[in-house]
Amino acid sequence: MPKVVGVRFGPATKIYSFDPGEYEDLQIGDYVIVETVRGRELGRVALPPHEVPEGEIVGKLKPVVRKAEPWDLLLAESFVAKEKEALEICKAKVAEHQLPMKLVRAEYNFDGSHLTFYFTAEHRVDFRALVRDLAKTFKTRIELRQIGVRDEAKLMGGLGPCGRPLCCSTWLCEFAPTSIKMAKQQDLPLNPSEISGICGRLLCCLSYEYNFYAEMKARLPKIGSTITTPEGPGKVISHNVLAGTVRVQLPSEAVIEFRPEGLEDLEPYLADVKGTKPAARSPADLLATMEEDIASLFAGPPETAEELEGEAVEEGEEEELVSEREERIVPAKGRGKAERHKRKKKKRRAQRGAS
Repeated sequence: MPKVVGVRFGPATKIYSFDPGEYEDLQIGDYVIVETVRGRELGRVALPPHEVPEGEIVGKLKPVVRKAEPWDLLLAESFVAKEKEALEICKAKVAEHQLPMKLVRAEYNFDGSHLTFYFTAEHRVDFRALVRDLAKTFKTRIELRQIGVRDEAKLMGGLGPCGRPLCCSTWLCEFAPTSIKMAKQQDLPLNPSEISGICGRLLCCLSYEYNFYAEMKARLPKIGSTITTPEGPGKVISHNVLAGTVRVQLPSEAVIEFRPEGLEDLEPYLADVKGTKPAARSPADLLATMEEDIASLFAGPPETAEELEGEAVEEGEEEELVSEREERIVPAKGRGKAERHKRKKKKRRAQRGAS
């Protein structure tokens, strides 16, 4: 079987195969000079020499010319420093030729014999006159390459909606196809501003967990179906895919969450919202957890059950009172309502004491 070495020409870029020739001792991270269709390029070894089946090789392999020397690296750095100036000159030339194109980046090869300008445009652009003008200015071979909006984001970099550096500019080598179906499968809002990246296209990360969601939803009971739970029969109203649980509404209108049987093989991959190892929890456990988490939201000591039991409740006012348990599990957005109930109770006590 033929032997190849994988070489990458930039961070988060595709790995290309080359014939290592006599350089079979290449290691990951070594810099090499290779022969490409654009001439000689400086690349970095991403995969050491290894054998591959004959059918995986398309066309003739280009050779590794030699290992890169320190001088090659210094030469490449000197031309990288000139790329910003070259881009500004090209922008002026584009404006002079009045071409409808947006320049994104200029890129020299390691020895300056080839200069590539990347640009975006809505339609095809006739830039032949511009290329001739740039060749006279830079005295080197010029190439203008039109790219899409995703490639533009990859070259420019930036921060995604999640606040982290873009996947495509840090580690994602190739763009995977994404569709609106992936967002629907993961129960994401179909608002374009929430599921689109800075390139204006659907987020690449929609494909990361799609297969897991598809498998889990195929194994969990369908929404709307009736199942048997530890608390009796009920209707499935929603899924918690990451925890592998379903929320079920009982005939009494109570809602419980539990994990159905048949997911034991996925136990190591499932976790609750706190990241701990999940387990099927009873409604009492869920209520106790909610009480502990929300109790700190309310100021002042809670009233005891004895105090509430000792109060005389007039007919028709029973719904206005909030028990200790109900008061402690009111969500944050209902805090104002709970405080109003407290003030009403104090006022009624004062009135009863005065009478």
